[in-house]
Amino acid sequence: MKKSLVTLGVLAAAALALSGCTDSAADPASTATSTGDAGDSGELTKVRVAALPIAETGALWAAIDEGIFEEHGLEIEVVPSQGGANAIPALLSGDIQFAIGQPFGPIRADQQDLGVVIVGNYANSLADETDVNAVVALGDSGITRPADLAGKKVSVNTIGAAGDLTIRKAVQDDGGDPSTIEFVEVAFPDVPAQLEAGTMDAAWAPDPFRAMIVGDGGVSVVQPYQATIPGLSVLTNITTQAILDEDPELVTAYSEAMAEALDWAADNEEAVRAAIATNLDIPEEAAAGITLPTFTWDLGGAGIEDLGALAVEFAYIDAEPDYDRLLQQQ
Repeated sequence: MKKSLVTLGVLAAAALALSGCTDSAADPASTATSTGDAGDSGELTKVRVAALPIAETGALWAAIDEGIFEEHGLEIEVVPSQGGANAIPALLSGDIQFAIGQPFGPIRADQQDLGVVIVGNYANSLADETDVNAVVALGDSGITRPADLAGKKVSVNTIGAAGDLTIRKAVQDDGGDPSTIEFVEVAFPDVPAQLEAGTMDAAWAPDPFRAMIVGDGGVSVVQPYQATIPGLSVLTNITTQAILDEDPELVTAYSEAMAEALDWAADNEEAVRAAIATNLDIPEEAAAGITLPTFTWDLGGAGIEDLGALAVEFAYIDAEPDYDRLLQQQ
């Protein structure tokens, strides 16, 4: 594989590490203030939001640049995260107020009655054609279909979440034995270099990393969301029941701002792609070729209940969550 693939992956990882450096141990009281106080003083309410270093976050970055959150009295600090499940401890500790992540983390958290709530959607995968994520492999790997992943080492960003769950289902449906797959946890920006180094056989990756690998001669083996739950939510907006109960004004302001931001992003793809190029430090031409998801605040049709049922089928969880408690559309 060409050296440029690894270089782009390293640059993307480095850019996010540098741009996202924050004091994660900061006193929560110093990073978020009451929206009521902010409105009276004219100051912006500071809100920390965890998000992944992937193309989908372009909508958030672009909306911040557009001033949409400021119009709602909010100053957003984006805190890099590896996945929705990884952000939950920070939510529970009060270090962040919201997280944008896969819905599976909150599904697991509900099993433990941790008070984690999905308050809105963020982006859905695409039900047909090129999707926003895929399992990819090098061109000379011999891996061309889902069943070929049986007995192989496959990376996901977070083990025990929607990535490996839908991959297992896709492999099973293609006649392979999903129990023989060895899943390893690799952050998305590290995927190109790790694939080239041979530390895994295939990787589940979103854009721009999926596009880097496929564009450099790699193979798109399967789009697991499309193969199992077409149109499944890629990312949701997550908070805690405590924040909903104790600071409803903040949740309302954030929800209204995010809903507006996602509607705006859906109509302003060029701005989203420009934000992706800037924040992931990739060429504008590369950002122009990225497949964008369906940005939406609406949880209707997000497939989260189907994901919960699939998780029970594959024994990821013992029982489906209490969806009335978990899904609280704002």
